[in-house]
Amino acid sequence: MNISTRKKLFQVLSADSQRYRPGGGKVLLKNLMIPGYRYTFILRICSYLSIKNRVLYRLFSILLRHYKYKYGFEIHPSTRIGAGFYIGHFGGVVINTKATIGYNVNISQGITIGSINRGKKEGFPTIGNNVYIGPGAKILGNIRIGNNVAIGANSVVLNDIPDDCCVGGIPSKIVSNIGAGPEYIQNPIDVTTYETGK
Repeated sequence: MNISTRKKLFQVLSADSQRYRPGGGKVLLKNLMIPGYRYTFILRICSYLSIKNRVLYRLFSILLRHYKYKYGFEIHPSTRIGAGFYIGHFGGVVINTKATIGYNVNISQGITIGSINRGKKEGFPTIGNNVYIGPGAKILGNIRIGNNVAIGANSVVLNDIPDDCCVGGIPSKIVSNIGAGPEYIQNPIDVTTYETGK
């Protein structure tokens, strides 16, 4: 998500914080003790500063790089990620800069959202809203993951996934028509309040 105003920055930071633990500013400060939120917090600030202040951006990008190595997250500030982003556990998270991620997306440890560099699926994934991505999952190439989708642990997703389903396996297949409900996407934000990528 390109964060172009201070108001939008605060809205997105608050939305991300809500996914971990609902509440106001005091809860946001408590959530900064959680590695996933701390990294996302600095990531969002870098995204804002990359447009508004290149000098401060360089300083915050050094801090982001520090957390990258400390927690094992590799996500660039220019990656389009909707509000309500949740990182469940730290370690081994790699997201391609050109991937697009919607609102209320949960990612787990050991996941890759990456490119395929040739062939019919050359390109980068687009992930919808209210998506749960289980530990060790790989989502690769120019594919679309629908809304309300649950991706099982260690799945390798190489094809489009429709809305409201659960997938698993290598390569992944639909295993259920029950997608990522409230037991997976906890404390979701109201997606109508935000616009991904704007």
